[in-house]
Amino acid sequence: MSMYEPINLLEPQDLELDEPKPKRKKLFWLFFIIVGLLFIVGCNSYRNYSLAQWSDDPKNYDLKTLQPKNVGILQTVKNFIFHADNVLDGQKDDRINILLLGIGGAGHDGPYLSDTNIILSIKPSTNEVAMISVPRDLGVTIGNHGVRKINSADSFGEAEKAGAGGEYARQIFEKTFGMDIPYYARVDFTAFQEIIDEVGGVTIDVPRSFVDYEFPGPNFSYRTLTFTAGTQVMKGDRALDFARSRHGNNGEGSDFSRSRRQQLMISALKEKLLSVGTYTNPVRVQGILQSLSSHITTNLNFGQMMYLANLAKDADKNIKMLVLDNSETGLLKSYIADSGAYILAPRSNNFDNINLAIKNVFDSNQVKIAQNMSAENKSIFPTGKIQILNGTWRAGLAAMYQQELQEKGFSTLPAANSPKRPIDMTTIYVVNPKISNDIVLALQKEITAQVVRGLPEWLKNGSTNTNSSTEQENPNLRFNTEADILIILGSELNVNKQ
Repeated sequence: MSMYEPINLLEPQDLELDEPKPKRKKLFWLFFIIVGLLFIVGCNSYRNYSLAQWSDDPKNYDLKTLQPKNVGILQTVKNFIFHADNVLDGQKDDRINILLLGIGGAGHDGPYLSDTNIILSIKPSTNEVAMISVPRDLGVTIGNHGVRKINSADSFGEAEKAGAGGEYARQIFEKTFGMDIPYYARVDFTAFQEIIDEVGGVTIDVPRSFVDYEFPGPNFSYRTLTFTAGTQVMKGDRALDFARSRHGNNGEGSDFSRSRRQQLMISALKEKLLSVGTYTNPVRVQGILQSLSSHITTNLNFGQMMYLANLAKDADKNIKMLVLDNSETGLLKSYIADSGAYILAPRSNNFDNINLAIKNVFDSNQVKIAQNMSAENKSIFPTGKIQILNGTWRAGLAAMYQQELQEKGFSTLPAANSPKRPIDMTTIYVVNPKISNDIVLALQKEITAQVVRGLPEWLKNGSTNTNSSTEQENPNLRFNTEADILIILGSELNVNKQ
C-alpha cells in the first residue's frame, strides 16, 4: 500500500498504532501518598472526632444502648480502621485511671479533708475494673507544705482557689504513685446520700456484724451504730453511716476496714445504676448532676461519663480490690510523728513496691510479689491502741478527749466510763509492756498526766460500779482488753477542760 492509497473506512484495518503504556507505577505511589495523608490527618483529628461524637447533649444518646445515635457510614469506617473510640486518656495504654474523693462538705468538721480516697482503674481490653483504696493517714509530700496526710491535699487545693481542691489532689496522687491519673470526681456527703436515695437504695451484703459506739454526732457528741451481717437494702443516710464508720468492734475499727466497706458500697451503687434502666437514662443522669452541681466536682465531661457508663455495662463484676494497709502482708508501716500524729508510710521506705502493686493490680501474683518484698521491711515504729475512760462525773469528757486524739492521728478504741469514780488525777496506764515509748511521750504532749506501767489493782479485780454518763459512751464496758494504753481522766481535767 502506497503512502497515498485511500483508506476504506468500511473495512477493518490492520494499523500499527503506538499505544501509551499504563502508568501503573505512578498510580501505585499516588495511592499510598493519599492513604498516608489520610492516615496522618485521621490520627491528628481522631481524638477530637471521638470526643465530638460522644456529645454533652443527653438527647444524642440511644436510651437502650447508651451509645450515640446516628452513627453513620463515617463512624463505621472509623471503627473498622481504629477498632475503638478514643474518648478517654489512657485508652491507648489500656489503663484508664480516675481518682474518687469523698468529703464532708459544707457544715462538717474538716469539710475538704477527703475521707474516701480511691483510684478507680479500668482495663478496656478485658473489661476488668480495680479499686485501690488509699488510707487518709498516708504521709506524702504536698507541694510546699512538706509531708502531710494525703487526705489534706484536697483541702490545701481548696484553700488556694475555691473549687480547685479536686484537681490539686489529682496532681498530688499522680505524683505520689508515679502514674497517670487524668481524671477525678469529688463527691460530698450530701450528694452521696441523695444519689443513693434517688436510685431507691443499694443492696449490701454486710460481711460481719459490728457496733460503733462513737460515731460522730452533732455538737461533738456521739451516737451508736449497729450493723448486722447479711444482705440488706440501705437508704442514703444508712449507707453513708456504713461507709463512714471506723470505730466499730469485731474487726471493723480501722480506716482499712472502712476502705473495704467503701469499695463494697461503690460496687453496689454501680450494680444498682445499671440494673434499672431509668437511672442510666442520659437525660435523667444529666438532671441529677445539675441538681447536685454544688456538691460534685469533676473534670469529666458528660460525653466521657456516658462512655464510662457504656463500658460499665460490660465490665467484669468481680472487681479487683487493693487496700493499702499496715497488716503483716501490707505495704505500709505506721509511726508517730514529732507532732504526735499517727502517720502511715511505705514499709520499704519508698513508694517502689506500692507503685508496683498498683501498676499490676490486675495481676494478683504480681501484687503478692510486691507485698512480700515490702513484708521484709518491718516497721520500727509500732503503733498502739488507746482507750480513754471517764473518771469524772462530767458527761462527755472522755468522748471529747478521744476525738481530739483521733484528730491528731492516734489510734483509739471506743471511749467508756471508768468503773470507779471520781478519780482525782489523770493517769496513763501502759498495759502492753512492748509498746513503744514514743507513743507514751507523744500522748504526754497532748494530755498532762503521770505514767504508770500496768493496770491499777481496782481495775484488775473488776468493779461492778457501771454508773453511766449521758455522753453515749458504752456504760457496760469496763475497759477494752485490746487496749495497749489506757488513759483514765481525773477530776483536775474536769476543772481545766471548760
